Amino acid sequence: MAKNEKLTAIKGMNDILPPDSARWEWFEGKVRDLMGRFAYRNIRTPLAEHTALFVRGLGEVTDIVEKEMYSFEDRADKHGQAEHLTLRPEGTAGVVRAIVENNLLYDGGKRLFYIGPMFRREKPQRGRYRQFHQVGVEAMGFAGPEVDAEVILLADQLWKELGIAGVRLELNSLGEPEERKAHRDALVAYFEQHTEVMDEEARRRMYSNPLRVLDTKNPAMQDMVNAAPKLFDYLGDASKAHLKAVQDILDANGVAWSLNPRLVRGMDYYNLTVFEFITDKLGSQGTICGGGRYDYLIEEIGGKPAPAVGWGMGMERVLELLKEIGAEIPQPAADAYAVIPDAAALPQVFQTVHRLRAAGVAVQMHAAAGGSAEGMGSMKSQFKKADASGARFALIFGADELARGMVTVKSLRDGQGAQQQQSLAQVQDWADTLKSAA
Repeated sequence: MAKNEKLTAIKGMNDILPPDSARWEWFEGKVRDLMGRFAYRNIRTPLAEHTALFVRGLGEVTDIVEKEMYSFEDRADKHGQAEHLTLRPEGTAGVVRAIVENNLLYDGGKRLFYIGPMFRREKPQRGRYRQFHQVGVEAMGFAGPEVDAEVILLADQLWKELGIAGVRLELNSLGEPEERKAHRDALVAYFEQHTEVMDEEARRRMYSNPLRVLDTKNPAMQDMVNAAPKLFDYLGDASKAHLKAVQDILDANGVAWSLNPRLVRGMDYYNLTVFEFITDKLGSQGTICGGGRYDYLIEEIGGKPAPAVGWGMGMERVLELLKEIGAEIPQPAADAYAVIPDAAALPQVFQTVHRLRAAGVAVQMHAAAGGSAEGMGSMKSQFKKADASGARFALIFGADELARGMVTVKSLRDGQGAQQQQSLAQVQDWADTLKSAA
């Protein structure tokens, strides 16, 4: 690459710039507030993990492990040994690893949430990127169906608080391992009788992961898949009772759901309850949140056996959905804009503005153009920028006001242009007024 050639971002890994970044901050704020009310605590795990964590945790024949992971060999150490690392393609495996490594379940279950970037080597398209972002919840150490219902209710409440309607909830149960084995054997026997309509990928997965064949998007296979043996017919009484208990809690809280016997999710670690929230407003990328119970993953990754349930939510898809429905998301604006007629006043202006900021007032300073303090610009141009900033007030630091130890506070949003003078010695008093008015 030539020295002065323009560098660009990696395809499918996008910059998030103002003002769009304000939408992300607003959404994250909504999430953090809701998580606090449900008593879920934040966890942050590394972006890169040992590749073996995802191979073992997600399953060797999943799409993620086979096709989508960003894996690489790290530089060799002094003994010539190099570690095989992977940028995290999802959040659950890393959270489980952290739980096991740090023995976080020693004193009982934990309710956790995370927000952050994930990485998958996919063809970029609307709602699907190579670096994407997820919100996730993981409730670990809880076996009861009430916690399955709790995490579903948490997601449902988020839709309400975001103003998103028309999202449908699909449920299924994957049962327990012995029930899935009986169903698996029946599936394999059924697929062996219909190989003529199966595509190459389905034939390859027929023995290694037959459940994933049910998730095919191939139109030529739909009739065959729809007639395949259903897992629900192989569930025992305990598995059915677990799902029924989840449904009863959802019904009691007015959360509509439908049973989808073909819902299997994309990772191998799920058992019992699985679910997805789906919208029809985003085309093929309609699943905006999905998850379920994974009672055997903690043991699989090396911990003591413990039950768990959780979900992941695609932030880009939710934000795209908010755009689609025309949701109004507030843009941040300073409380006040400092108008500075004379650059000689800058030391005194900074002293006042600094005290205002320390008191909790957001102040945007006018800055000189062209890197010269002398080029502060005319009062007219400064007021134009003050208005464009969205600030509620202009603070006018004129020479006459400063000589009397005062500043003029002018309203920019009431249509009247009302103004009053405030004492520089009483910053705290009028700082409270600025905050409450803005």
